[in-house]
Amino acid sequence: MSYRVGIDIGGTFTDFALLKGDEVILHKNLSTPEDRSIGVMTGLERLSEKEGMTLGDFLGQCDAIVHGTTIADNTLIEMNGAVTGLITTQGFRDEMEYRRGYKEDIWNAALPPFKQIAPRRRRLTVPERILFDGSIYQPLDENAVRDACRKLKKQNVESVAISLIFSFVNPAHEKRVAEIVREEMPGIHLSVSHQVLPRGPEYDRTSTTVVNAYVGPRVTSYLDNLVGRLRDGGYKNQLMVMQASGGVMTKEYIEGSPIRVLASGPAGGVIGSAHTGLAKGYPNLLCVDMGGTSYDMSIVLNGAAPATAGWNIHHRYLIGVPMVQVETLGAGGGSICQINGGELQVGPRSAGSEPGPICYGRGGTEPTVTDALLMLGILSADGDFAGGSFSLTQAGVAEAFQRLGEQMGYSAEDAAFDCWRVVNANMIQAIRRATAGKGIDPKEMVMLAYGGNGPAFAAVHADALGIEKVLIPKASPTFSALGTLVAKPTIDEERSCSFSAGKPDLRLMKSRWQELEARAEAYFRNANIHKRNIKFSYLVNMRYAGQNFAVSFEMHTSQGSQDYAFLNDTFGESALQAFNQRHMAEFDHIRDSELPEIIGVRLVSSVETAAPPVGEGFSAPASRATPLKIRRANLGEGYMDTPIFAGVSLKPGHEIAGPAVIEETFTTIVVYPGWKVHVDDSGDYEMRKLYHA
Repeated sequence: MSYRVGIDIGGTFTDFALLKGDEVILHKNLSTPEDRSIGVMTGLERLSEKEGMTLGDFLGQCDAIVHGTTIADNTLIEMNGAVTGLITTQGFRDEMEYRRGYKEDIWNAALPPFKQIAPRRRRLTVPERILFDGSIYQPLDENAVRDACRKLKKQNVESVAISLIFSFVNPAHEKRVAEIVREEMPGIHLSVSHQVLPRGPEYDRTSTTVVNAYVGPRVTSYLDNLVGRLRDGGYKNQLMVMQASGGVMTKEYIEGSPIRVLASGPAGGVIGSAHTGLAKGYPNLLCVDMGGTSYDMSIVLNGAAPATAGWNIHHRYLIGVPMVQVETLGAGGGSICQINGGELQVGPRSAGSEPGPICYGRGGTEPTVTDALLMLGILSADGDFAGGSFSLTQAGVAEAFQRLGEQMGYSAEDAAFDCWRVVNANMIQAIRRATAGKGIDPKEMVMLAYGGNGPAFAAVHADALGIEKVLIPKASPTFSALGTLVAKPTIDEERSCSFSAGKPDLRLMKSRWQELEARAEAYFRNANIHKRNIKFSYLVNMRYAGQNFAVSFEMHTSQGSQDYAFLNDTFGESALQAFNQRHMAEFDHIRDSELPEIIGVRLVSSVETAAPPVGEGFSAPASRATPLKIRRANLGEGYMDTPIFAGVSLKPGHEIAGPAVIEETFTTIVVYPGWKVHVDDSGDYEMRKLYHA
């Protein structure tokens, strides 16, 4: 028997999805913030025990371990990355602070400036200049580079970013600076812009390179530590790592550009959602993932979650690499409920896994959303929690909400209910903002809810948004982990060029694509993947003159062999037509009087892999399920006796009308009044809005 394991580390839980043939086995255990690889190894040991094997035998039979991580996100959130310096062209020292004048909230006069990860004293310049056409206007002053290195060493810099003007056209100076830095600062971590983001605009490239330098040492150190533990445990294959673009690739590839793992955890869930929705006949999805610390929202259109490399702001920094678009709100099971300025506030501060909510019994003292669910009767302290990892406790929960309620002049139960109402309002409003910004009407979508807490709130959000159908996969509690097993090994890179769409330089475009092909083939070869299995997608980046952002669209695909027949006399006209279609779809207008320009080429190289099977259909006859017990619970209409169902006993065809609660092994599904849930042929849940005459 061979196994494939998907892993996703969240702020509270580390999730596992084990693919054993066509069977998917789920597991959760608490994350270990002091060393997250410990939580990974603990979960792998539990999976090996479930299989009746030693850890060594189990890991020895694992064909692949695929890992999504939030280590880069946590580094930016906690601001505990490497001591970072920047070497840039003379005159461009303060570009990181200008940020194009961008401000996240233009109406907030009190919004503090973003924290500098490379403050001015560690941003040094050197005389040199390369022009837009790649010609050298001013030679590199190598003595100035060595002097900059000496100054950075005195400041105990651990990681150096190098970003010179127009290095993406001609990287000669940047390569030489990197050589000198390695000579002067042996063992230093380097982040070089023509390797990290070889394109303009200048601020995008510099910001991305500096963030890459800041998070890089922590990412590579963590991955080295995890790989070492896996090797010692008996794992013989390469660790595959989830990327923000929605693909996976080897640890060795990630080490060249660690920034690519930023937001890789949420990306796994989106990829899994697209795969599931398409299989079940729902290509357009509003995906919501509520875990212990955050609430993530994303859109799947036509069965795909495309990665874009545009204006991606994460934790107040611009990231220019391709990323699946996920909007994140600080609202999860661990979100702390508090009074702030006389009003009830839920999140974004979270109790995480240490100490966690009060009901975890690990020393938490501040009430959280999970504690509110316990007070409302949606959760119970009578049985196991999170697959038997531990049990919840009532101790201290009512007292905490009583203290909260006293500040507002009402009871503990009313305080818990208000916390439930506020966190719902926050999430619903976040969805409205996210969809409106993309010109999408939620009423036209099907909601797919996952994460440990997503199914407990999904119907409330769908109701408020006018959505009539909610999908809740059986594997929803560890859906991001399962999504890593769906994701394909992928390399998504681009190179810069500049000319009018009316006169494309076909020879230059071909050479740029061939360079990207050679890089992709080399990395795939190291991963024991043959070229014949690689699908190459050739994309073009185009914009109108003067625009800061380009649109990216596919011009051709090939399987395993270089095929450039599409680069012919009609290429410019075909590219213009494709650009107009994409620009109209995204921005609802085109400029007939202007000829756009091609500013770069992009190559997406991917390999098909076996994905977990997805069942569909409702062939089983409809039948009523029998509740396991009755519990006093408040599902939005006051406390009442509410039927509680055990998810393990539900079979295809079972129907349950709200109000009701379904207790699954790793999550709780709430069927609110006015909704009915159906179990399909594969054991997944489909919730539908009821209408009464």
